Amino acid sequence: MKANIECNKLRLAIQKSGRLHDDSMKLLKECGIDISNGVNKLKAEATNFPLEVFFLRDDDIPQYVEDGVADIGFVGENVIFEKNKQVAIAEKLGFGKCRLSIAIPKGQDYSSSQFLQGKKIATSYPVIVNNYLQRQGVTAEIHEISGSVEIAPGIGLADAICDLVSSGSTLFMNGLKEVEVIFESQAVLIKQAALNPTQVQLLERLIFRIQAVKKAKNNKYILLNAPNDRLKDIISLLPGMKSPTVLPLATEGWSSVHSVLNENDFWNIIEQLKEAGAEGILVVPIEKMIM
Repeated sequence: MKANIECNKLRLAIQKSGRLHDDSMKLLKECGIDISNGVNKLKAEATNFPLEVFFLRDDDIPQYVEDGVADIGFVGENVIFEKNKQVAIAEKLGFGKCRLSIAIPKGQDYSSSQFLQGKKIATSYPVIVNNYLQRQGVTAEIHEISGSVEIAPGIGLADAICDLVSSGSTLFMNGLKEVEVIFESQAVLIKQAALNPTQVQLLERLIFRIQAVKKAKNNKYILLNAPNDRLKDIISLLPGMKSPTVLPLATEGWSSVHSVLNENDFWNIIEQLKEAGAEGILVVPIEKMIM
């Protein structure tokens, strides 16, 4: 049953403990939203933004948002697709990245998904696994279990498992190897369908702040000294937000160049800048980035 409560704030559901909780609270702080949540509290109010936070089990968050008990939520994509609730993804958050993978005992050979034909697969994500098997045209028996999925092959419960993987160390310790990634996941911001106009505006403000934080993390601010006779070549290497800022130095024949570089291109461009004659390159982290 949908909750029809006209209100002038957003109700945000986040995981009550664990890695996603910590990263969610960190993101809110970076967005300038101050939340004081005492020990074991299930609800908290922001002091400087119209936001109320509910601390819930991650598996329950899509249901709470679908029902309108919470207006928005921070939750892993894997949970959304597994629970299959009527919610919309409003923004990808860039943290909590992991993958849902098929793993089998180390000593076995795997060439394709057909290896799973007729096999028993243990998983906490039966919906996602079943959808994957259907796409591959594979028939297998799915055993739904919660927690300690990795031990299933060792105790004879299953031939393979499908579970969330980050580093792969847990698989290794249980004599398993990752053979197929079937789903890539990260934390996302979801929303319910029945937001009132005030809540829509608040959500837009929140997403604006989130995007500014994300852009800042993906970029670096650099300052460098450039000889004027090489200035054109150096500037051509710097895309920046629009164009680099160039200021004359006290030393004749030199300029100071300021720009922004994307994290993915950073080292490659830095090397090219040095080859082009840039000196005294200073790299500064960006706290917020407003486009």
